[in-house]
Amino acid sequence: MSSDAIRERGASTVVERKFQYRQILFLAYQSLGFLFGDLSLSPLYVYQSIFSERLKHVQNEDAIFGAFSLIFWTLSSISLLKYALIMLSADDNGEGGVVALYSQLCRSAKFCLLPNHQASDEELSTYYKPGSSNGSIPSSPLKRFIERHKNTKMALLIFVLLGACMAICVGALMPAISVLSSVEGLKIEAKITNKSMVSCISCVLLIGLFVMQHRGSYKVAFVFPPVIILWLLTIFMIGIYNIIKWNPRVYQALSPYYAYKFFRLTGKDGWTNLGGVFLCVTGTEAMFADLGYYRQTPVRVAFYCIIYPCLVLQYMGQAAFLSKNLSAVPISFYASIPDVLFWPVFVMSALAVIVASQAVIASTFSVVQQCHAFECFPRVKAVHSRRWIPGQTYIPEINWILMIISLAVTVGLGDKNRIGYAYGIAYLILVFVTTCLTSLVINLVWHRSPIIALAFGLFFGSIEIIFLSSYCTKILRAGWIPLVLSAVFMVVMYVWHYGSRKKYLFDMHNKVSMRSILGLGPSLGIVRVPGMGLIYTELATGVPASFTHFLTNLPAFYQVVVFVCVKTVPVPCVPHEERYLIGRIGPKSYRLYRCIVRNGYKDVYSHENDFENDLVMSIAEFIQLEAEGSSGNAEGSVDGRMAVVRTSGKFGTRLLMSESSGFEEGNNINLPGALTVTSSKSPTLKRLQAMYEQESPELNTGRRIRFELQNVIYKDPRVKEELMELVEAKRTGAAYVIGHSHVKAKWNSSFIKKFAINLYSFLRKNCRSPAVGLNIPQISLIKVGMNYHV
Repeated sequence: MSSDAIRERGASTVVERKFQYRQILFLAYQSLGFLFGDLSLSPLYVYQSIFSERLKHVQNEDAIFGAFSLIFWTLSSISLLKYALIMLSADDNGEGGVVALYSQLCRSAKFCLLPNHQASDEELSTYYKPGSSNGSIPSSPLKRFIERHKNTKMALLIFVLLGACMAICVGALMPAISVLSSVEGLKIEAKITNKSMVSCISCVLLIGLFVMQHRGSYKVAFVFPPVIILWLLTIFMIGIYNIIKWNPRVYQALSPYYAYKFFRLTGKDGWTNLGGVFLCVTGTEAMFADLGYYRQTPVRVAFYCIIYPCLVLQYMGQAAFLSKNLSAVPISFYASIPDVLFWPVFVMSALAVIVASQAVIASTFSVVQQCHAFECFPRVKAVHSRRWIPGQTYIPEINWILMIISLAVTVGLGDKNRIGYAYGIAYLILVFVTTCLTSLVINLVWHRSPIIALAFGLFFGSIEIIFLSSYCTKILRAGWIPLVLSAVFMVVMYVWHYGSRKKYLFDMHNKVSMRSILGLGPSLGIVRVPGMGLIYTELATGVPASFTHFLTNLPAFYQVVVFVCVKTVPVPCVPHEERYLIGRIGPKSYRLYRCIVRNGYKDVYSHENDFENDLVMSIAEFIQLEAEGSSGNAEGSVDGRMAVVRTSGKFGTRLLMSESSGFEEGNNINLPGALTVTSSKSPTLKRLQAMYEQESPELNTGRRIRFELQNVIYKDPRVKEELMELVEAKRTGAAYVIGHSHVKAKWNSSFIKKFAINLYSFLRKNCRSPAVGLNIPQISLIKVGMNYHV
């Protein structure tokens, strides 16, 4: 290699490294506004929560130093060591959170309770991490035990749902405690001593928060990172100022000996108030739960270089101030601010609360969406548009539920210490669930020694259990709130999962046999009319009973029939080119196809016009691939093999596509090299459709794709005939057939089963319909009533 080539290669390497460093710094900058807002607000209320109730009148410098020592070591062990160092590596293809941990366990072992798993799902490029060798590693005894016992799998799922329920509680309680703590600063300068006035101001801000979430935050999202950075720099500088002015000796409290002195001085009262110390790490879970928006390295850079030093110095500064101003403990944060800076800091705290709350609420939406993907939450409307930050989901129902809970807690309690008990318990249980699941991941996914997994669980789990034992004394003082809320959410989520499984098993048991379908002949014993019928079913194999039920009542159906199954695979995202599995049902002359749409738990199913176009292109590709690969089997198989056709190098070249606008059904506009496919619609039907589209202009806003068959010579004329029928059916129009289910418990069922099934039926009737979740246009929707006795 010449010297010039070496220099050019070295220069390109330097440029690539500079680009990587810039990208890391940019993502770290963004993560400050969306991941660390909650954690950075903890100084507002930590010391007040520690020195409350019986410790309210502590007049001892050693107790203040001891509290700071506990804060420092808690922050270092949980936030720094557990999350920043270890947990960020437990990601699921870049995604974090309790559902991501559960997803990894489902892929490494047969823990998943999703009923329609297929072996082809394991061929997805995102199913296994790059470089993993899952099949060559011997199975562990724990893995075999869980796989053998269904009750153990169910217990694991309930444990995961407990963490998800607590994450929802955090989304309701965090805005309440943050807003109330920020507004309480008015007690100092504005001399507002009336508690009801503070609560009213807090409620107004909370309503504004959730309305802002509803209206969308995309236009103002660019200010989120600068707001949090200014807030962090502000508390950092105030911390240094207080250390220098009030007590430079406070650095001695970094020694764990002062933590021992804290308990020696406070005794049992110090233990009962230990939960206040845990509030210093609330918000840390977001570092892992929302990891998917960023990457491990930028998040670690942001935490190590900015978050951790700023928080440590702020807590140290507050301790230095309180050691010389013991009477200021109830308002420690705002009292420690120099008078000149009070109003700027107050405004900054209010802005930081808004930013942090927006991020926590959005994270709650993500948790609900993931639970719904695993059939563990009723159907809700997940909204994605330009009004929201890219990648984030907005769920209207959950937004208003969180607002009602936040307002009720703020008005009902009106005390940030009591709200802190509820918030701390919810966050602590969530963190404990994460610890236990990570221990399983270390052993079953990372294939590390059980001793290492047990050591991780015991070390961090014991710390969290100590805090939990302290919080047990606060259950009657508002600590019951997250327990009651999570119990309600847990019942709803488990009942929905139980009912969905029972309904699926009923469908499996009552699906139509292929022998009866084949016995009807190519016409299926009915009148086949032009067009395409998309029949939605949860079955990945077989023909659903709803299809024959429809034909029994109306013995006519479309010429081309596609059974569509939309299912979730335990991966975060499925690449678009691997999403569709296409197959054939019965002989080729029956024109029955199957399409399985595979989504990850972070994917949002988007229907619109692109789905129909993708479906037609995929079926056309499948028809020709089947013809090219067939070995004398002209009629195809009974329930044919499935194929991921979008990975074919010829995909998109089999049919010609052109974009048109408006109603052009009667126009004969053909592409060069294309065969003319005439529409089977009668002139009367064409006029009716044109009149309807003129009366409904919203139908013409989307783009229209026109398909044409290429004018080429086909080896098998039946392939050309089948493709022409497919194009004609698409041009004629598609109808969507979906089951309208009425689920009832059998007459001899137990009381608990009847209650669960009746609750499931009630939820199905009162939540979003399946057509809304699948984005099916109402004008093309056909519902088929079905009774389920499970």
